[in-house]
Amino acid sequence: MHSIVVFCGSSEGNDPDILSSAYALGQALGEQKITLVYGAAKIGVMGKVAQGALDYQGKVIGIIPDFLKLKEVYHSGLTELIVTENMHERKLKMHELSDGIITLPGGYGTLEELFEMITWAQLGLHQKPIGILNTNGFYDDLLKMIRKMVDQGFLKVENYEMLLVDDSVDGLIKQMENYKPLAMPKWIEKDQV
Repeated sequence: MHSIVVFCGSSEGNDPDILSSAYALGQALGEQKITLVYGAAKIGVMGKVAQGALDYQGKVIGIIPDFLKLKEVYHSGLTELIVTENMHERKLKMHELSDGIITLPGGYGTLEELFEMITWAQLGLHQKPIGILNTNGFYDDLLKMIRKMVDQGFLKVENYEMLLVDDSVDGLIKQMENYKPLAMPKWIEKDQV
């Protein structure tokens, strides 16, 4: 993997371990020369992951829609800042520039980004590894809900297993490096990918 998009909150939340994990992820990406692609904010969990990468000479690409530039207080020290017209264009650009996806704690926007990438993978539109860094069990309840979708026949087990989960940065990156994607569904044509 040459680049990873990280989805996470623009707020700090109230668990300092989440901020420490975000910084550690940025540090690991910087040290391993994996480009960080993220939402461009200098605040919250986003700011911590970016600062971790920058402090360890990592390349950091921030992508932000024009209307959020002031609200999310974009980071002025990035390697590259890309300004998009809207949220859809932002997510598409993040997808295009990344070889893998990691989700850290966040709110509705973070979940929306994660689930859009999982849905695209389920449809065979990409075969990138998708991971959750589950610091202090932040995503335990969500993972139980997803398991319930499997148990009640709304989600195939293989699509559930696409989602890589770990509570450590090194463990998650290792899982992503070893990820073997599912075979593409037969109903997706090659030119649709």
